[in-house]
Amino acid sequence: MAEFWPVPDVLAHLAGRWRVERSVRDLASGDAGRFEGVTVFGPLDGGGLLHEESGTFTWRGVPRPATRTLRFLPGRAPGTARVRFADGRPFHDLDLTSGRYVADHPCAADLYRGEFTVRDAGHWRTVWRVGGPAKDLVLTTDYARED
Repeated sequence: MAEFWPVPDVLAHLAGRWRVERSVRDLASGDAGRFEGVTVFGPLDGGGLLHEESGTFTWRGVPRPATRTLRFLPGRAPGTARVRFADGRPFHDLDLTSGRYVADHPCAADLYRGEFTVRDAGHWRTVWRVGGPAKDLVLTTDYARED
């Protein structure tokens, strides 16, 4: 049985620089890819954190630069967050007070279901299962604190 590390304040916990390793598996085709890089959670004007991810994504043997930006805003309950895409559209809520959280994000006909788990102060993981008529993916991301 897995044990999780409770996080009383997700924004305070995530602030800083994290090393990122992500595996991407296409369950329909059998293809696999890998992302390696860093994520920086820095202060956001008006409160919250700006999540800036950068690194290299390798798919079918071809490496490419890759970036992603998200906004982590204070949540409805103390210690939680509302995650938004860079353009402000809602993505999901995040509550790690138990050390584990499951979030759903419908996207057109596909459903993204993410499981967030915290192992300790310096390590956490997300596993996104994406299913629908166009996608059948599993994305597993491990974060390790750098600072």
